[in-house]
Amino acid sequence: MDIAVIGAGAMGSAIARRLVEGGAGVLTYLEGRSAATVERAKAAGMQPVELDRLVEADIILSIVPPAEAVGAAELISSALRRRSRTTTFMDCNAISPGTMQQVAAVFGRDCGDILDGSIIGAPPKPGQAGPRLYVSGDAGDRSSVLADHGLQVRRIEGGIGAASALKMCYAGINKGVTGLGTAMLLAAIRSGADQGLKRELRESLPDLDRKFVQGIPDMYPKAYRWVAEMEEIAEFLGKDDPAALIFKGMAGLYRKMAEDRAAGGALASALDALNDEA
Repeated sequence: MDIAVIGAGAMGSAIARRLVEGGAGVLTYLEGRSAATVERAKAAGMQPVELDRLVEADIILSIVPPAEAVGAAELISSALRRRSRTTTFMDCNAISPGTMQQVAAVFGRDCGDILDGSIIGAPPKPGQAGPRLYVSGDAGDRSSVLADHGLQVRRIEGGIGAASALKMCYAGINKGVTGLGTAMLLAAIRSGADQGLKRELRESLPDLDRKFVQGIPDMYPKAYRWVAEMEEIAEFLGKDDPAALIFKGMAGLYRKMAEDRAAGGALASALDALNDEA
């Protein structure tokens, strides 16, 4: 069984490693990728191949940043059409149902079967169950091969777009709360209310405080990827929903945190110092 994974980032490589441990051969395409990505892929047991070989896989998973989802579908569908082949293509990215429909249109019925997937949870680690892979539009149960090789697969009702909608709603809550905490803690630091706010959070909202302590530092290296995800959530909600403005703002916040990291991390240091002092 050959499974292909487009994307050898933290999630893609960890998913690939779990599949390899489950007995699958995992192919990937690394043209134009950085040396660090190439090393990460090889360490995970992924086999770098040419595109024409990759599309011979029984199922192809796309695990890339949201802004690259349509481009990944274009890359795979072009290779399939060139070789007159078909396969099963699963988009596993944090994209809105509308973007998922674009991916499906690009892939096209002539290229095989397309599945809507969404990953919820952290990259799998040894000894841990790993994230859940939700799948919709899978009438033929083609995702079962992934479960056979070690992934937690949860099929849900609904066609293309249902799994993407689930991801948008979950990420909007989870990453939205992290963004809200980041924004208000930074505002408290600017205004001198940080110690008082921190004490009140510990006393009256201890669970939320623990989430901020763990989740905010974990966000720093991921902030650049979360920008497009917040924009996808805003698009999912739609221009007539005032809540869409919240996630446009969240995109701006995460852009600021990504720029802060690139510039040396002054904002991140202030947030970390508040947690250390409290």
